[in-house]
Amino acid sequence: MRTLKMTIAYRGTNYHGFQRQPNAATVQGELEQQLARVLNGPVTAYGCSRTDTGVHANMFVLHLHTEREIRCKNLVRALNGYLPDDISVLDCEDAPAEFHARFDCKGKEYLYRIHNHESKNPFLTDLAFHYRRPLDIEKIRYAAEQVTGMHDFHSFCAQATPESNCVRTIYGTSVEREGSDVAIRIRGDGFLYNMVRIFVGTLLDINEGVFAPDAMSEILAAKDRLAAGRTAMAHGLYLNRVFYSDAECRAPMK
Repeated sequence: MRTLKMTIAYRGTNYHGFQRQPNAATVQGELEQQLARVLNGPVTAYGCSRTDTGVHANMFVLHLHTEREIRCKNLVRALNGYLPDDISVLDCEDAPAEFHARFDCKGKEYLYRIHNHESKNPFLTDLAFHYRRPLDIEKIRYAAEQVTGMHDFHSFCAQATPESNCVRTIYGTSVEREGSDVAIRIRGDGFLYNMVRIFVGTLLDINEGVFAPDAMSEILAAKDRLAAGRTAMAHGLYLNRVFYSDAECRAPMK
């Protein structure tokens, strides 16, 4: 039995996230359907993460098991021939039998794309959040940096209970502008439900003066979702990178 490690990318607009759901289109469901077609039998794809409805992935890692001896290169070509245009297999390789896409993952990096202009960009519909207000990049960059390190992120989780373990380590953040496009990135050892979207929404609230630029520490200390800001729209969010080594995960963000 072979264990294959596969890397895919997808546009999440038409899907209710990655994980298979009854009576809903998902990336896992579509991928498994085409895997079964190519490998001549049912296949389960084990993903590195879940993603919400409408969220995209520039890099998503999964693993699967098969007894077929098909070359990885041929498997990639066959799958991409059958998959819809909004899902692409980027790479496939044989992995150790014990490899697990989720449990072996050391960390992830998320990207949030904002189109910061008075007018919408029709080529970025469902691919970036259209934000009309002027963005003070230095202000939100300063605020974003305050979450670096190990913290309890109860305030940034949509489904946390008092008993939930919400301690996570953030290795770095970045906020960069290129013309009308703003990219917010955050890298850490793990993320909670809606954590990145609440983080970005809080940055937007800081930009608008709802919170002070140095309010992040108080928001974290509150351990209360109501202490943080809005939840940013899903369609601006991307799972950007997945890391399987501590060194790569902790490397300085460029």
